[in-house]
Amino acid sequence: MNTHTIDTSTPVISADAYDTTAFYADADAVPTVTNTTAPDAVALPSPDASTAQLIAAAQEAGRRAVPAPLAETALVARPLLRRAGLPVPDGPLGYAIAPELTIRYARPAASPVGSAGCLGDDDTLLVTGTLRRVPWARAATAVVVLATAPFGPVLFTFTPDQAVLTPGANLAEEPRDDLHLAAVEIPASHVRRIDPKLLDEARLRAALARSALIAGAAGRCVDLTVAHTSARTQFGRPLSRFQAVKQEEALLIEEAALVRAVVQAAAVPLDIGGPAAHFAVAAAKTQASASAAEITRIAHQLHGAVGITRLNPLHLATARLWSWRDEDGDEAYWAPRLARPLTAATLWPALTTTP
Repeated sequence: MNTHTIDTSTPVISADAYDTTAFYADADAVPTVTNTTAPDAVALPSPDASTAQLIAAAQEAGRRAVPAPLAETALVARPLLRRAGLPVPDGPLGYAIAPELTIRYARPAASPVGSAGCLGDDDTLLVTGTLRRVPWARAATAVVVLATAPFGPVLFTFTPDQAVLTPGANLAEEPRDDLHLAAVEIPASHVRRIDPKLLDEARLRAALARSALIAGAAGRCVDLTVAHTSARTQFGRPLSRFQAVKQEEALLIEEAALVRAVVQAAAVPLDIGGPAAHFAVAAAKTQASASAAEITRIAHQLHGAVGITRLNPLHLATARLWSWRDEDGDEAYWAPRLARPLTAATLWPALTTTP
């Protein structure tokens, strides 16, 4: 597989000047991550970075259309590994939440009670099944999986070369690969029994990571649209001087600011956990996914036909927004989960209480 190693010594390149065809012309040409994750020097945050710092880095990755799994690695995979007590591998990481896998003990223990295979001499597992649309699987040094084993919820890691990989991609051409596991042995040292709450946290982290990317790409749409309407003239004056354009630009800026605010507000609740985290992340992904449609509509409407061309950088943001809107749950998935726990007695405190 051809890969591109991104080095921190490379000079900063603006998003407009960055040529993504170097990565996407060949389906197997995917960037790997060393200690940075973008040719324009968006650094992979340190392991002890706060959640707010991780969100800020993910937003910047979304704004610059970084062709690497920064958000997946920093906001999802790394924290889950630390919570489970497993070592954190270097490089880019993928993740999958896969309750449908078939998991059994690799070394079943003889037991006079219970069904065969209900106990094992250790936690070494044999895993069979397919992980669907794993983000950046082909570029990952390891994949973090949360599933259900004979003894309950489990987190384990494996390397992509242990599976049969079927390449896939989302609308923005980011890798979304299927990994087929056929009785793959996962050593006990790579397996941890986990509390069911960590499964919930994994879903929240994945949704918040995607929301942060959406917030960054939304900001990029604002920057590009304002620049375009200021430079493009019609009837002797810039587009930005027309009242109808001003109104649409104001709505675009408002939607992007709303997404950014609700995503940033989820940082502290996620650290606290519990109902506060669920409420904040559900609100963030619901708003981010809902706003993605309006943001892309306005950006393309104000750009006109030029905005849909491959030569225009707008598509690097809008194609990602269309893809990320659905990934890790769209607004139709998260809105009921946001509203269901609320009652007349709890709604106002949930909206006004600072964690």
